[in-house]
Amino acid sequence: GNQRLSLQNLRGSLPSLEELSLHASLETAGLHIRTRYREEPSPPGPPTSDSTPFFSDDSEAEGAEEQGGAAEGQRSQEESPSGVSSVRALLTVFILCYINLLNYMDRFTVAGVLPDIEQYFGIDDGKSGLLQTVFICSYMFLAPVFGYLGDRYNRKIIMSVGISFWSLVTLASSYTPKEHFWVLLLTRGLVGVGEASYSTIAPTIIADLYVKGKRTNMLSIFYFAIPVGSGLGYIVGSQVGQLAHDWHWALRVTPGLGLIAVLLLLFVIKEPKRGAVEARPEHHLHQTSWLMDLLALSKNYSFVLSTFGFTAVAFVTGSLALWAPTFLFRAAVFTGERDPCVEGNCAASDSLIFGAITVVTGILGVASGVQVSRKLRTRTPRADPLVCAAGLLLSAPFLYLAIVFAQASTIATYVFIFLGETFLSMNWAIVADILLYVVVPTRRSTAEAFQIVISHLLGDAGSPYLIGVVSDSLRKTDSFLWQFRSLQLSLLLCSFIAVIGGGFFLATAMFIEADRNRAENYVPSDDEPIVVPKSGRSTRVPVSSVLI
Repeated sequence: GNQRLSLQNLRGSLPSLEELSLHASLETAGLHIRTRYREEPSPPGPPTSDSTPFFSDDSEAEGAEEQGGAAEGQRSQEESPSGVSSVRALLTVFILCYINLLNYMDRFTVAGVLPDIEQYFGIDDGKSGLLQTVFICSYMFLAPVFGYLGDRYNRKIIMSVGISFWSLVTLASSYTPKEHFWVLLLTRGLVGVGEASYSTIAPTIIADLYVKGKRTNMLSIFYFAIPVGSGLGYIVGSQVGQLAHDWHWALRVTPGLGLIAVLLLLFVIKEPKRGAVEARPEHHLHQTSWLMDLLALSKNYSFVLSTFGFTAVAFVTGSLALWAPTFLFRAAVFTGERDPCVEGNCAASDSLIFGAITVVTGILGVASGVQVSRKLRTRTPRADPLVCAAGLLLSAPFLYLAIVFAQASTIATYVFIFLGETFLSMNWAIVADILLYVVVPTRRSTAEAFQIVISHLLGDAGSPYLIGVVSDSLRKTDSFLWQFRSLQLSLLLCSFIAVIGGGFFLATAMFIEADRNRAENYVPSDDEPIVVPKSGRSTRVPVSSVLI
């Protein structure tokens, strides 16, 4: 009886034949999946994160038996999860910064010679404003297209093609004949095509190379190029036009530098793995449909509100960028300090001074914004939107005083412009960082694109033209007094828009913590597809169908 009881206990402790069979099948299937994943090359197509298999080499499902043998390989992957070495990653940032500098240099070269263009073509303020508006409109409407492509295809190739096109069109615009102003408008519009291909994609490459504090530092380097490039645009445009006694030569500087940028892109930059520096083994990011991306972004309040805040920044900078040198020149003519424009090279000195101020204030503003934000983060996680709000709210009174004091004191005007632009420049790197940490990696190019669309559509796409139209409507006569006074009154609008933008950033601070945590802890929903092998091939199935 005792022997029979012991035999029954032994049988109860052993697994059944069905259990052994199921266990062996699962072990074989797991081994087969891992072997197929190693041996078979991935299917051709863009390197997106939705091609990650269910069991991958860096998955915890591998088990302890493989960790010892692959320890060295895993260590090297941890050192460079993006697939780009630290030296090449740093070179990538500097090359992207160089291209961004050329981008803004080209954009504001026209503003540096705007009085000469007005005199050459015989156009009014409204038509002058169109030069910036047509460029921004093409740039704005094509940004979502390149954002979609940038989330799915090789970003280096897309940028190379776009910059080549932009350089060639810019060179072509410098040969516009005097009788065909519409040709200059057309070519400036086409320049926006090339710039859209770059601006939507470049920040996402930096985001795939660095995280957290390093990412903020690298983005600040990248966004230094905006004010510095803008200032160089005024300086190079005005001085080259003055030296050549022809404003057309101002448009022939950046194309050659652009072709150098293309060579650097093709032969130095390496495409990083998307989201690899942020990915955790348990969280594989999957590509979702474009409509699902848009729906998710529309529910991201930090993204939406910060975009509207940045729209105010774009409105103010777009207005000042085109009209400030012309406004300063008209103020000098009105007060008798300068002679009226007759033969060209009208505002060369004003463009030079304003360009130098833009360079210096850009460096100070971006650097101070990043440093203040970094120190304030130790006290509150809402530091970034609060710093952006403070920058806009502090810039508004100084810009107002700069416009009002233009007729009384040129020195006071430049001082107030210096302070106003410094506070305004505090936003550039911080706004980009906000977008990157509240949006998951697979949606960042799309988010960049739609931030560009909204900020330019409601910001600097229409603001230069709007300022010009308001100036023309307020001008009672064509005297020097009303040429100055009408532009002065229309530019006062910038101060009120800056205050509204500060309000949007204050609203962003209410949602920033929740949206950041949601992005950092993002887990694909059950309805999003994953990739698992089926009969030796990868197939796409819902998560819920493979979970027990």
